[in-house]
Amino acid sequence: MLRTLLVLAALHLAAPALAQAPVKIGLSAPLTGPDAAFGQGLRLGAEQAVADLNRAAGRARFALVTADDGGEARRGVAVARRFASEGVRLVVGPLQSSVVAAVTPVYEEAGIVLVAPAASYPPLTGRGAWNLFRLMPGDAQQAAAAAAWLADHVPEGIALVHDRSTFGRGLADGVARDLRARNLREVAFESLPQGSRDAAGLAGRLRAAGARAVYFGGSAPEAAVLARALRETGLPVPMVASDGILDPAFATLAGPAGDGTLMTLVPERSLPEARGRAAPRTPEADLVAAPAYAAVEVLAQALARLPAQGGTRPPDGRRVAEALHAGRFRTAVGEVAFDGTGDPRPGAVALRVWRTTPDGRLDYAGNERP
Repeated sequence: MLRTLLVLAALHLAAPALAQAPVKIGLSAPLTGPDAAFGQGLRLGAEQAVADLNRAAGRARFALVTADDGGEARRGVAVARRFASEGVRLVVGPLQSSVVAAVTPVYEEAGIVLVAPAASYPPLTGRGAWNLFRLMPGDAQQAAAAAAWLADHVPEGIALVHDRSTFGRGLADGVARDLRARNLREVAFESLPQGSRDAAGLAGRLRAAGARAVYFGGSAPEAAVLARALRETGLPVPMVASDGILDPAFATLAGPAGDGTLMTLVPERSLPEARGRAAPRTPEADLVAAPAYAAVEVLAQALARLPAQGGTRPPDGRRVAEALHAGRFRTAVGEVAFDGTGDPRPGAVALRVWRTTPDGRLDYAGNERP
């Protein structure tokens, strides 16, 4: 009898601690590899969000569990399985659309909700996964912004080029569709394969087609090759691209030829002022830190709208997803709401211009409008 009473007393004393067990939030990010600068930005934002939420609550409400997916689908799947085994039911990330596509079914089967801060590939939310939400407007919105600028400024002689990737081709196709909706058609639809180091022949074909502006869908290295080729072949026409060129490689490889290139991207938002140590910042980190902070915020706010759940059980992913679909959330990037597919609504896109700075660097900072 005495043993039973002692056990019951111990459980009673432990109950408050169990009720306050921190909720795990997983972060899947490329902390190594070519996109590590972006991955460090995701970590910066998520860490600060968790710290701020815990400070406001006066206790450890949340615990961040960080894993390096290297920006690779295979490693992302391994991270997803690890999180599932560790009782993580809320995840921020991954960064790349390709990794998000690979891991979503794994998370879905495990009952895990993920909020992707930066993935923009339109088909990601098209398959109707109940557990996927994203904060970044889709590539279709970037394509629409680019098409609108081209139609307003260069209504004739628009050439479209892509790097043959799913991402790049999708952007070019999107611009073409939006131009046709305005009764405009491109004068050329070309490709510059990934890994290309010369685009003189392509630039010559664009000149022969009468190009007066070029839209490029793809990544920074090929965009830089194309920008150089346009200048070297005497075709000084404006080039418009997406946030796919937001990479130090564009400035390094394009050099002066990149000056004046336009880029569509989501307007930048800053992290709330942090307490304590200042983390090293880069343009890549700044671009994704605030969305990562916001991803933690929407998960925390959705969880707060559910009936309290004591003990150490992880939250019910499906119920959190229902709260995300139903609510509106105030975050570091403004008010966020999701449609039935998990896409943000609405999503603004800005135009930035790469310019040569007084110290000779090529940068896009401070050039909000063309």
